[in-house]
Amino acid sequence: MPKLKTNKAAAKRFKVTGSGKIMRQKAYKSHILTKKTADRKRRLGKPVVVDKTNLKTVKKLLGR
Repeated sequence: MPKLKTNKAAAKRFKVTGSGKIMRQKAYKSHILTKKTADRKRRLGKPVVVDKTNLKTVKKLLGR
């Protein structure tokens, strides 16, 4: 079985933690920020764990 190639686009978007969880950034923090509250913008800046429904796909893209 040959080695799996890492999808470079996915590698830039997802990070693997020491415990093996896959983290991602939230969307909607790049522009039109004036109408969003400070609380909402602060929440959007924090990384979150990838949902279990997408985990299999993301792991495959990362070559894991």
